[in-house]
Amino acid sequence: MEKEEGRCFLNSLLNKNLRILVTDGRMFLGQFKCTDPDRNVVLAHAYEYRQPSAQQRAELSRQTTDGSGSVTIDMTSRYLGLVVVPGQYIVKIEVEEFASQIRGQNPYADVVI
Repeated sequence: MEKEEGRCFLNSLLNKNLRILVTDGRMFLGQFKCTDPDRNVVLAHAYEYRQPSAQQRAELSRQTTDGSGSVTIDMTSRYLGLVVVPGQYIVKIEVEEFASQIRGQNPYADVVI
């Protein structure tokens, strides 16, 4: 990817919501503000989501009495505000887009009134 092409791509992501997964299993969800040559990413209005600990998973599986063997556990979250995610720990970045945000498509095209 050429420098100018990369710059245009990053500009297209400005102020969009990104989901960033890091090496320790945490996920950050926030509004993309900037990045740098070291791949650090700055998110505004960010939330951090954590997987439940092994102890929490074991405790909830013991409490399950329905016999199905499957347990659903929610991730814990907290509001962080403005956060820098170090590039060296980033595993995956996803852009959160809804049908109404995708260009060239009308989300109400199938609606009959």
